[in-house]
Amino acid sequence: MKTFWSRPRIQFSGQARYRIPREILFWLTVASVLVLIAATIAIIALSPKCLDWWQEGPMYQIYPRSFKDSNKDGNGDLKGIQDKLDYITALNIKTVWITSFYKSSLKDFRYGVEDFREVDPIFGTMEDFENLVAAIHDKGLKLIIDFIPNHTSDKHIWFQLSRTRTGKYTDYYIWHDCTHENGKTIPPNNWLSVYGNSSWHFDEVRNQCYLHQFMKEQPDLNFRNPDVQEEIKEILRFWLTKGVDGFSLDAVKFLLEAKHLRDEIQVNKTQIPDTVTQYSELYHDFTTTQVGMHDIVRSFRQTMDQYSTEPGRYRFMGTEAYAESIDRTVMYYGLPFIQEADFPFNNYLSMLDTVSGNSVYEVITSWMENMPEGKWPNWMIGGPDSSRLTSRLGNQYVNVMNMLLFTLPGTPITYYGEEIGMGNIVAANLNESYDINTLRSKSPMQWDNSSNAGFSEASNTWLPTNSDYHTVNVDVQKTQPRSALKLYQDLSLLHANELLLNRGWFCHLRNDSHYVVYTRELDGIDRIFIVVLNFGESTLLNLHNMISGLPAKMRIRLSTNSADKGSKVDTSGIFLDKGEGLIFEHNTKNLLHRQTAFRDRCFVSNRACYSSVLNILYTSC
Repeated sequence: MKTFWSRPRIQFSGQARYRIPREILFWLTVASVLVLIAATIAIIALSPKCLDWWQEGPMYQIYPRSFKDSNKDGNGDLKGIQDKLDYITALNIKTVWITSFYKSSLKDFRYGVEDFREVDPIFGTMEDFENLVAAIHDKGLKLIIDFIPNHTSDKHIWFQLSRTRTGKYTDYYIWHDCTHENGKTIPPNNWLSVYGNSSWHFDEVRNQCYLHQFMKEQPDLNFRNPDVQEEIKEILRFWLTKGVDGFSLDAVKFLLEAKHLRDEIQVNKTQIPDTVTQYSELYHDFTTTQVGMHDIVRSFRQTMDQYSTEPGRYRFMGTEAYAESIDRTVMYYGLPFIQEADFPFNNYLSMLDTVSGNSVYEVITSWMENMPEGKWPNWMIGGPDSSRLTSRLGNQYVNVMNMLLFTLPGTPITYYGEEIGMGNIVAANLNESYDINTLRSKSPMQWDNSSNAGFSEASNTWLPTNSDYHTVNVDVQKTQPRSALKLYQDLSLLHANELLLNRGWFCHLRNDSHYVVYTRELDGIDRIFIVVLNFGESTLLNLHNMISGLPAKMRIRLSTNSADKGSKVDTSGIFLDKGEGLIFEHNTKNLLHRQTAFRDRCFVSNRACYSSVLNILYTSC
């Protein structure tokens, strides 16, 4: 006889006093879930896009041969950078940018790349690089590196195979026939190298001339050859696989040349053609920014997008277009629906040889007015190819320029040493067979008072240290409450912690030959920062007349003179020394960007509003 076990059935009362409350609770639960789902969808829909890592904080550009020497050979190296990561994090840096470290046959180690997949032995090994990447990521930082796609070294294996017409490498470079008269090479046309004289050089092995838009040891690749484009993309993939978070693509405007060989037009049409030898004496309509060049840069972006699918692993791409006008530089942002660079590097502040309120205002507004809507700006005041700030403008402008850097909307970019006010070296004999003028801003980092400024324990360094290293160095400035380094740290911390600075509106108030005045503000926050920067002689400023409703006295949030921090000043008579900068904090609900009078003087890169009740950002302001 079989027995069956059965689960007892749950019985529900059908009486109204039980059934009705039960149904009410059920539908309340359903309604609550639907409300939560709707609220979640609404928050997601109304929330602005989060800032990516390359937008959140400053980038720190390192010239690796000059940062820190770890093996006592007088040259900075990758291990040296790793040894100093704690210092970099203390600056509140988010991204480390290392310039070219590839195997190179040129002493400057910047553009003459002999092998794009090898670390030059002077900087260490590939294992050193891999250890550096891991250490940078362990610190919560990101890493971008230089990449120079336009040309290689003439020692590169591709060039050696091309000059012997070997297989697919035959057309990897730009070759043309040239003639000889009386022992002199007659080039195909009048195109000039950036460094002067003809951009064509005769190769006796191939018996043709090749194009070099830079030095003759740097032949230009032929980007009209699909194999060359694929080779370059493979190199990008190689380093992305190594863990780099992005690239700075250098000299991209030179990627393509016109197919024809017509002469470029002289700037001075009356000049005798044989005397035209300097790059500035021609209009370069056939050798830069050719049709199709932007398509190639976009293809690099698409290659990097293949490695950007994981959360938090977006791969950044910046472009360098030196000596372009601002309206042409911003074209590297791409089109509304076709992304190109995340941003082209904005080095126009670093090109100012004299400074005034008017010149600074002109750079700021020219960039913001030309930048496509919804794109992200960036600012830099120095770099390896420009004279250092103190040598261009003077020591008194270090603090005010760093204050400008951190209070403008967008990503601040600092060249190593600018945070302590390093200057160019002035030594005449630099023991390098390279353009001396490009080396003066690349002197060793000044760490302390010891021999070679703490950069190296070697008896000699590749470049001499600046003679001021006893007073201008990291160790000394760490202990000085009014140092450039201390202000830099305060500024970077303020930038990191204040929505007004990293997400807010920029509104220009006034400028003249001395000063620039602007505000930073954000919808939903009932206070603003008023930034006053004096680039001219000492001046008296009446801020009260510029903004209606200002109180008679206002508190200084941050000053280039640390003694003034937190104090209150009379807004109708603010005295500013040469090179002095102030950040005021003012409580107000009357934001300038909402006012008709300021509509054309306010810019925002990534619009957002703040809800103090929910402590969230949203877009429907």
